[in-house]
Amino acid sequence: MNILWLQASGCGGCTMSLLCAEAPGAFEALEAAGLRFLWHPALSLATGAEVRAILRRIDSGEVALDVLCVEGAIARGPRGSGRFQMLSGVGVSMLDAVRRLAPLAGHVVAVGSCAAFGGMTSAGGNPSDAVGLHYEGAHPGGVLPPEFRGRAGLGVINIAGCPTHPGWVTETLMLLAAGALTAEGLDRLGRPRFYADHLVHHGCPKNEYYEYKASARAPGEIGCMMEHMGCIGTQAVGDCNIRPWNGGGSCTSAGYACINCTAPEFEEPRHPYTETPKVGGIPVGLPSDMPKAWFMALASLSKAATPDRIRKNAIADRIEVPPTLRTPKR
Repeated sequence: MNILWLQASGCGGCTMSLLCAEAPGAFEALEAAGLRFLWHPALSLATGAEVRAILRRIDSGEVALDVLCVEGAIARGPRGSGRFQMLSGVGVSMLDAVRRLAPLAGHVVAVGSCAAFGGMTSAGGNPSDAVGLHYEGAHPGGVLPPEFRGRAGLGVINIAGCPTHPGWVTETLMLLAAGALTAEGLDRLGRPRFYADHLVHHGCPKNEYYEYKASARAPGEIGCMMEHMGCIGTQAVGDCNIRPWNGGGSCTSAGYACINCTAPEFEEPRHPYTETPKVGGIPVGLPSDMPKAWFMALASLSKAATPDRIRKNAIADRIEVPPTLRTPKR
């Protein structure tokens, strides 16, 4: 299967993330699945006339476009012309290029939350009028209309994340190569369910502190970050703590709150990322599927039962009180 990868309005972080894939690396995994790049702007040697020739061959049908990957949001400005971002050396805007290429592709894949929903590129008043491929924020219809489907019958596949996990990209492309990704394998926002059916909370190294509502209050403390530090891993989709980044890391394991970067409009939370908004002392964003009354009752009981070890360690920057060693009875 042939992949054409375009980089639109964004930081290029999803490509950098992909290059960090380990055991196997991205290229080894894709090659083993029979996937190859027709062109990638940061990784391919082809440039100038060579790239224009590739695009002409796709346009004429001489070369099949199996997968169109787009990284970064699409700038529609000024005034809907798309000319804030031109496809270099081709003389057409990225907006027009994507709209022309998408119907030719077997599958269209948005790599990262910018390409999926607009993401960080659309924040701060959105002066470039940047949107995602199939969504404008949480609303269907971005560069492509809501009814868009690729030649294989799927809508845009949104590998959301900021940046997206390299394993999510390679696994999605390998599923497409195997013909194993169907509409049932995508959630209602077009995200692959193999990672979107999980919560970031699953496997979080701070779960013992969460269970007792033993909370960190300042950066560097090792307690749960939900109550005071803005963490919304109990609501955010992603298997980040089950499938660690680069073999061993995640935001919460590094002591930084989950900001729900796989969701539309995460870029404008209307409060500082590291602060938890509250009403009457209760966090506004409760864990997924939990009624407020249940959460209040659970939190009250949990705090009353918090072991001294967990209470003290939660507000420290390292383990100060080790677990009690139990001596077997004879």
